[in-house]
Amino acid sequence: NAIFDIISFMLFKRLEISGFKSFAKNAVLEFPSAISGIVGPNGSGKSNVADSIRWVLGEQSMKNLRGKKGEDLIFAGAETMPRMGKASVELVFQNSKNQFKLEFDEIAVGRRVYRDGVNEYTLNGSPVRLKDIVELLSKVGLGASQHHIIAQGDADRILYVSPSERKSMISDALGLRIFEIKKSEAERKIEHTEENIKDVESLQRELVPHIKYLRVQAEKSKGVSELKEFLDNLSKEFVRRELKSICHEEDVLEKEIKPIL
Repeated sequence: NAIFDIISFMLFKRLEISGFKSFAKNAVLEFPSAISGIVGPNGSGKSNVADSIRWVLGEQSMKNLRGKKGEDLIFAGAETMPRMGKASVELVFQNSKNQFKLEFDEIAVGRRVYRDGVNEYTLNGSPVRLKDIVELLSKVGLGASQHHIIAQGDADRILYVSPSERKSMISDALGLRIFEIKKSEAERKIEHTEENIKDVESLQRELVPHIKYLRVQAEKSKGVSELKEFLDNLSKEFVRRELKSICHEEDVLEKEIKPIL
């Protein structure tokens, strides 16, 4: 029997896949209506389509993508096709009603991964951060949480998820994930700042003896400067008096000298 993977979301417009898992060649899937069906036999790549959507939405768990590392997402090659150097997926959303609060009729969210594990995210072709993607998608209740994509046999799993997983799903649905990310970033910054404060305090303790020594040297230097200034003034006064005495003696000599007749 054929297996159906159903994707239902009125904002989806187009999915472009290249080098992702079994998609060696560029593939473009159009979603002309609110409900679209992808039909095919076992092993034809239907689940890979769902994985590509989950991945481009920001999924970070390789386990949820049925892989062990980023390289597993890249087409590994076949008899007639060489392996690819990267995998890329772009999901295009309809934004005619300005649901994303951006002045574009289409919003294209893209993600690329290379064989060295480097990930890149794009928004309408421009490089962005994962945080930017999460913040954008949270505005329409989308995210990497698996409550958006239900694979075969996942109904029971969703019913019996752990409290933390259920919280993650609810956070995505309510658009709260971006606040969790900002909270985590703030906590990391606070932790980093506390470490810096400890380093500064340690450095201060090390510098205290040096500061005391330099303070003593500064006082001595100040005394030397004052003494030098005092001696300089004395020298000037001595020279001034000597010059005055010499001038007086010259005047006396000039008066005593008689002209030769």
